[in-house]
Amino acid sequence: MMGRMWDGEDAGQVGRAGVAGGAERADGVGGVGGEAVGVLVVDDDFRVARVHRAYVDRVDSFRVVGVAGSGEQALSAVDELRPDLVLLDLYLPDVFGLDVIPRLRTAGHDCDVMVVSAAREADAVRGAVRHGVVDYLLKPFDFEDLRGRLERYAVQRGMLRDTVVRGQADVDRVLAGAAMPLPPSVPSRLRRLPKGMSTETAGLVERTLREAEGSLSASECAQLTGVSRVSARRYLEYFHAVGAAEVSLRYGATGRPERRYRFVAAGRGVVSGRGRA
Repeated sequence: MMGRMWDGEDAGQVGRAGVAGGAERADGVGGVGGEAVGVLVVDDDFRVARVHRAYVDRVDSFRVVGVAGSGEQALSAVDELRPDLVLLDLYLPDVFGLDVIPRLRTAGHDCDVMVVSAAREADAVRGAVRHGVVDYLLKPFDFEDLRGRLERYAVQRGMLRDTVVRGQADVDRVLAGAAMPLPPSVPSRLRRLPKGMSTETAGLVERTLREAEGSLSASECAQLTGVSRVSARRYLEYFHAVGAAEVSLRYGATGRPERRYRFVAAGRGVVSGRGRA
């Protein structure tokens, strides 16, 4: 069942629509044991919301559970649908988007928030950081921009969810954020792969990335390793998230830019723990 899209005229039906959404999520969408991350799209422009919804639904392991057009609708939708992630616009018709976040926390919701807004003011960015958003993406953006951030978020979420605190290094990694590279002094055994990722495949992708002359796309990596393009991209995004690879965009004559990955020579092997020769 697809997430329900609401507009200003049927805001009063949020509660009734949410009952079905809540039941759906109980089957595993976005939960700890589920494969998909449930996403609520919040934007007052229904056309923009429709585009963002389509973008999210194209990303593997993500699923839109609902769309809201105002701050109040967003609060009601989160209460009923229980998404894992909220894509939050800041210029809403009833409240400033950042003001929604403390109300979510007061209501006991621990969903993550990713700001997607045209707001370029430094105060807005600082406020978003203070409220603990997981990312801040400026409009307008294309599918590749959002996909890369969602995939990175999925890796970070899996790492934080699976973290076992055995010592200060583990605490430092959680506080610094999963996207920050760990210092060389941290043993490779502490770099835990998210659930669903194997050490063998990670090692294969890492070696392929290390040995490549220049950068690789996910498709090229898939051809060299024999894994699917989706799997190759997931592992490459993981290495990017932990600081072992950097990403660049290659623009062609037509179409969307291609994400390319390059092993960071100064980094340490996430799987092997060996520096590059």
